[in-house]
Amino acid sequence: MSYRVVVNHEEQYSIWPAGQDLPDGWRADGFSGGKEDCLAHIDKVWTDMRPLGARNTGAEAVTGPAPEVTGV
Repeated sequence: MSYRVVVNHEEQYSIWPAGQDLPDGWRADGFSGGKEDCLAHIDKVWTDMRPLGARNTGAEAVTGPAPEVTGV
């Protein structure tokens, strides 16, 4: 069976059977092939699992050392 890699407006990826209409909100990213090839492509291109909305609103994880607590 052949698949297409699809992506939604939040830049989340999935696969969809080739030849079937895409569900609303999804578009083909241009890659198609066997299931394993499509999943490998997704692993390569989907490097940030956060939805686009979370990335654009500054909802990223805090990094660096915890602030020092004084006066306790």
